[in-house]
Amino acid sequence: MDGGIQFLDIILFALIAAFLILRLRSVLGRRDGHESPSRDPFRAPSRREAGDDKVIRLPDVGDGPADTRAEPGRVAADADSPLETGLAQIRAADPSFDPQEFLSGARIAFEMVLTSFAAGDVSSLKPLLSPEVFGNFQQSIREREEAGETMQNTLVGFASVDLLEAYLAGRTAHVTLKFVSEQIIVTRNENGDLLEGDADEVTTVTDIWTFARDTRTRDPNWTLVATGALE
Repeated sequence: MDGGIQFLDIILFALIAAFLILRLRSVLGRRDGHESPSRDPFRAPSRREAGDDKVIRLPDVGDGPADTRAEPGRVAADADSPLETGLAQIRAADPSFDPQEFLSGARIAFEMVLTSFAAGDVSSLKPLLSPEVFGNFQQSIREREEAGETMQNTLVGFASVDLLEAYLAGRTAHVTLKFVSEQIIVTRNENGDLLEGDADEVTTVTDIWTFARDTRTRDPNWTLVATGALE
């Protein structure tokens, strides 16, 4: 398959492209999924929680597209490493799979998922996520709305996007990535008063996301099946 079709081998690329065109600026701005976070993974950190490393769990995204030019994805694996072995297994099951193009598409997917979550757009999120992850997102959005709170986030750009793990479970391919991004995150109450965050502070966020795809199907799209963050 040519490069254009290979690029579709990341989560609903065609849907993302259409979504970008239709919504424009109105919305633009791990492992194996068995972990259960002990707190809301989508809530921005309080000033007390955000230390020098500024590592948080999945935040909301506000207006404005990110500047994603800073860092292309990296595939750094020794020939005999578990990562390279897993990538080879995925390529054997799906010859169209290209790790570098997967990373490029993952950057788009990352911003689109964050954007839809920030907007509370559950209809756009649902086809992008596994049922378990979608349930977590939906609950977090519901709790935020019930509290009358809004979270605004500007995705400034990516410091890095790296492959951490790849493997086949049966015929289902799993790929885990580490996203290190720069974001501006604030939380406001129903009156617009600032509750948490700083509109002038850029926060470094490290997220670990796992995507999966059944290689037996003709559908080239990947699904987000687990999210987490380095603590």
